[in-house]
Amino acid sequence: MMEIAYVCDHMIHIIDTDHPWDVYSINSGHTEVISCLEWDQSGSRLLSADGEGQIKCWGMTEHLVNSWECTQSSSVDGDPIIALSWLHNGVKLALHVEKSGSTNFGEKFSWVKFSPSLTLFGGKPMEGWLAVTVSGLVSLCRLRGRVALADIAFTSGGNIVVAATDGRSSSPVQFYKVCVSVVNEKCRIDTELLPSLFMGCTTDPGRRDKYPAVTHLKFLTRKNSEQVLLCASSQMGSIVECWSLRKEGLPVNNIFQHRSPVVAEKQPMILKWRILSVACGYVILSPTSRNIALRCLWLMIILLFSGLALAFHDGSIQILHRLSLHTMGVFYGSSGSSQRVGEEPAVKRQRAGGPTLHFRALQFSWTSLALVGVDNHGKNTHLRHLLFLLEYCMVTGYDWWDVLLHAQPSMVHNLLEKLHEEYMRQNQVLSTRIVAVKASLCKLSSATAARACDFHAKLLLIAISSTLKSLLRPHVLNTPDKSPGDRVSEICAKNTDTDIDKVMINLKTEEFVLDGPPLQSLQQLIQWVGDFVLYLLANLPNQGSIVRPGFGFLQDGASLGMLREMLVMIRIWGLLKPGCLPIYTATSDNQDSMFLLFCLLTKLWLCSGDESHPQDPDETLIDECCLLPSQLLVPSKDWLPINDGVITKIQSKHQLRLQFGKPYTLPGVNPNAQVEVFRSPASRRMDHLRCLHLGISPTEDSKACTRCGCVTMLRSPNKTSAMRQWEQRWIMNCLCGGLWRRIPFHTNIKTRFCST
Repeated sequence: MMEIAYVCDHMIHIIDTDHPWDVYSINSGHTEVISCLEWDQSGSRLLSADGEGQIKCWGMTEHLVNSWECTQSSSVDGDPIIALSWLHNGVKLALHVEKSGSTNFGEKFSWVKFSPSLTLFGGKPMEGWLAVTVSGLVSLCRLRGRVALADIAFTSGGNIVVAATDGRSSSPVQFYKVCVSVVNEKCRIDTELLPSLFMGCTTDPGRRDKYPAVTHLKFLTRKNSEQVLLCASSQMGSIVECWSLRKEGLPVNNIFQHRSPVVAEKQPMILKWRILSVACGYVILSPTSRNIALRCLWLMIILLFSGLALAFHDGSIQILHRLSLHTMGVFYGSSGSSQRVGEEPAVKRQRAGGPTLHFRALQFSWTSLALVGVDNHGKNTHLRHLLFLLEYCMVTGYDWWDVLLHAQPSMVHNLLEKLHEEYMRQNQVLSTRIVAVKASLCKLSSATAARACDFHAKLLLIAISSTLKSLLRPHVLNTPDKSPGDRVSEICAKNTDTDIDKVMINLKTEEFVLDGPPLQSLQQLIQWVGDFVLYLLANLPNQGSIVRPGFGFLQDGASLGMLREMLVMIRIWGLLKPGCLPIYTATSDNQDSMFLLFCLLTKLWLCSGDESHPQDPDETLIDECCLLPSQLLVPSKDWLPINDGVITKIQSKHQLRLQFGKPYTLPGVNPNAQVEVFRSPASRRMDHLRCLHLGISPTEDSKACTRCGCVTMLRSPNKTSAMRQWEQRWIMNCLCGGLWRRIPFHTNIKTRFCST
């Protein structure tokens, strides 16, 4: 989930965009005004710098987005920091928009050779940050001068480019190449002067004195040091210029051409800045906009959107093309309306007599489909500008929250089908990530809410299967190519017998022998598998509709086969340690529950063996499943956690007015209406990762996923190593890949979950 950090009175406030009212405030300890905030690539660390030269690095406590602490700090006393950046890690992904119709992810996205800013032994990137101060503590050139504005970019060769100006439009904008290295365990910085430029407004006699101050200096992206934006302002207005660094031929006098044929054949080349476009207006974004930092870099996604945003004094925002600076759209913050180029405004706007509400900072999301702004009254709003972008998020690992903003409920079904078709053509290395994307999409429509339950269950099923298979150990050291887990899958796939004991005979039971009590400690996970199989089979006669949870498993041969494999493994472990078996409440004392469930599950699995032409269950199987509730007590399954974020409230495209500290609900609209059908009265709370019931009003401290709303206990009640290893898998991220946030105790008591 995208995160926002902003500053007020030496306090740093951090929120995630799906819960913008839930603010976590940090007493920064800075004695001067905080001038810079900078997220790292993962969004788990934040740099802050002030006017006294202090730099602090903040990190998540226990991987919670609403719990932070200062982990490191540095200081250059008395030298204000004006620009700050993390060193580049050398990872760059190229997006080929012209090949968006390709069926191969490898053609749409490709990794670009990009060297880290600083490397350790073996080329491993070294972490660190770079700061530019007012005086230039490490001199950028021989003549040290005052630096008012600066920005930092990186080159593919591992160098750093710094752009700096003293704040006067009549002065040149200087560019420097900075090389960082480690020599004898000491940092070494080498600088080289690059071609500079004068703003175009200073060379125009009609504008020479109109814009005296440079207020903004920004590279288009941190990974592109060859394009820069400059903004000069005055009380009367502002001008924005886009510049590009190009190679040009150096003209040679005819004398030298005659005397040296080599010069005539090969013209020497030089680097030179050329102005591309100019736009005029009254831009209100001031240097204080540096007090806003998001988990994405300003204009970073221009490669996708080709636009940049400018905020004006009248409260409006203009979206301009990144190169031509032509207006692509306008948003009026006061009226909440937007307008495309060439359209007539719906309502004539009149100037207010009082202070104008305008934006002080703007930031695009990863895919540029959402724009977050903070105005001079401290309020937030969003601009909304889809299969290709979802694929992009899957490949890069970026959050797809802003893409969901544009997915209308009517689009969800088609998006799911197209996304599945495209994914099936790939090498399928992102199996869990695509399931998480599908789960997020399904929550947007009441018609697909049940499928969201299935996708969440599938994520847990995949995780439990890989964990149980990892417990298997070969009985001899010189093992064949296949692991014990792979052999279990292969044998279960070939053997279609409905008798679990006959399938079990073909396995080497010595590989299932475990030391210590790991099986007993994982009993709640094994119990979840057993209950889930019973639930699917018992509800098979009623699952002819897509609106019921479990429908997605009826023809999912891979998931049914995974459940079948785990029943065989559990059966063998039950012979070694009966206490680990799932517990069923049967109406008959001589009922072999696992034998019955495996038989019915195998019949259902055989119906879905051919994924291209799956068969419907026959009448005999349905009749046998109808008898299950009279043979075994079918447990109620806790399904989908309720996500109370704004993503559930803004599908109607109404403008939201949010206030920090107060959760928002649309008047007359139940944000969780799409899951009411799955909720039972007074449902018990579930720890979805440990598969434990916590009661209706648990007293344990908990944390919730910012993406799916999954809740789990903050502290582990387990002492065994096997269960602790399971919990360590989710210490940083949820099953769906979302980040964690601590749930306040009073919210803990009121949180409700969905049940069938």
